[in-house]
Amino acid sequence: MAAFDLLGRRWMLRIIGELGEGPLGFNEAQRRLDGVSSSVLATRLRELAAVGLAETDATGAYRLTHVGTSLLVALAPLWAWSDEWATATGAEPNPAPSTALTEAITRPTASLP
Repeated sequence: MAAFDLLGRRWMLRIIGELGEGPLGFNEAQRRLDGVSSSVLATRLRELAAVGLAETDATGAYRLTHVGTSLLVALAPLWAWSDEWATATGAEPNPAPSTALTEAITRPTASLP
C-alpha cells in the first residue's frame, strides 16, 4: 500500500518517467514538467530519494537508482493495460510513453538487489 500511496501522488509517475530518460538537474526537470510548481517538484524528488528510488549524482542531478529503474519495468504492463482500457472505453489514449518506459516494456524483468 505504501508503494501505491507514493506513486499516486500528483506528478510522481511523470517525474519517474522523466528521470528514466537520464539524470536531470532541478531546473531541467522543471522545464520538462511544465506545470509543476517548484515546491511540488522539490518535495517529490526528496520523497523519491528518501525511499531509494532516486539519488543525486556528483553534479547534483537526480537519477533513478537500480530499484527506481526496475519500477519502470514493473509499470510497463500497467501502461499497456491502460492503453487497452482507454481503447475499450473510448477514452483518450495515453500520451506516448517515455523512451525509458518503452525500453522497459521490451526488456526482461529486472530483479531487485
